[in-house]
Amino acid sequence: MFEEMLRVARQLDGMKVSVSVGGETDQDGYIDRQCPATDCEFSFKVHAGDWRDKVSDDGVHCAFCGHTADSQQWFTHEQVEHAKKETLDKVKGMLGQAMRTDAQRLNQSQRRNSFLKITMNVSSQPREILLPAEATDPMRLKITCSVCGCRYAVIGSAFFCPACGHNDAEQVFRQSITAIRSTLDALPLVRQGIADADTAENTVRLLIESGLQNAITAFQRFAEALYLQHPAAPKARRNVFQNLAEGGALWVMACDHGYDKHLSDSELASLSRYFQQRHLLAHKEGLVDDDYVAKSGDTTYCSGQRVVVREAAVRECVQLIETLAVGMKRDVGRGGEPLRPISGAEKKV
Repeated sequence: MFEEMLRVARQLDGMKVSVSVGGETDQDGYIDRQCPATDCEFSFKVHAGDWRDKVSDDGVHCAFCGHTADSQQWFTHEQVEHAKKETLDKVKGMLGQAMRTDAQRLNQSQRRNSFLKITMNVSSQPREILLPAEATDPMRLKITCSVCGCRYAVIGSAFFCPACGHNDAEQVFRQSITAIRSTLDALPLVRQGIADADTAENTVRLLIESGLQNAITAFQRFAEALYLQHPAAPKARRNVFQNLAEGGALWVMACDHGYDKHLSDSELASLSRYFQQRHLLAHKEGLVDDDYVAKSGDTTYCSGQRVVVREAAVRECVQLIETLAVGMKRDVGRGGEPLRPISGAEKKV
């Protein structure tokens, strides 16, 4: 009775079902990729044409941490889950068709005038057509590697080209600063575009706080890249330039002068406060503790309160970071032309 069902079941035993994974592009032709390193899992995009023509199958580089692995390990979690569902859907479709074939054969074998007639009907819901895994929102920063020309995109800050691994810290720093300013400029549109006033203000707050964190992360990566250009610089611990005091002390050892060559005492005090606020947002959910008050000198808060970051503060932080970065670039004195200040009107790439 179930000859076709058994035949298909035997066919499926050990059969490889092929589905396409991770080939969907967004409206700009980019495909989603995710770092396979479990302590990173950074999501980014690579232009589909460059993934095919410029990225080696043997070695892809994470845009954030620089981890290297072969090209088959960079599918996102969503793409893998989509492939699993599509595979199961194909198997269910094959088994369902086999059952309908067996039912049809059984029904056709029954005599019309028999006193007892056995028929079988296979009822199934319409097969679910799975759409390709949705592309993530367009990435804020679109970057073209200055060495190999590979086009990739990230949210926030990242520096390693997926194709050749080149660390183009200065280019990404420029774009990060421009993107933060562009986001702040768009805040009035965000408020207008969200009907619920509470939701609108909460969204604006998150964008402002994200701008502060992204600015300091961009500085950290840029400073790390500059520091590596010093031939005899002492070894630096990971993320040292997220700490303004510790990073500044390291810069003194490398250049014989500190950040105070480029910023005044009051400017450094303000920047130190912003660095400490970033730490609260990243590690303390924004809640003030005694350590913050002691290190930042910010006596407007008591322990247990939540820090409030204003748009004007982020703009000041971005300006101070840009000024400091320009000076640090001159300190190194390498790599061609000094880093020029970025105009607030400069358009995002």
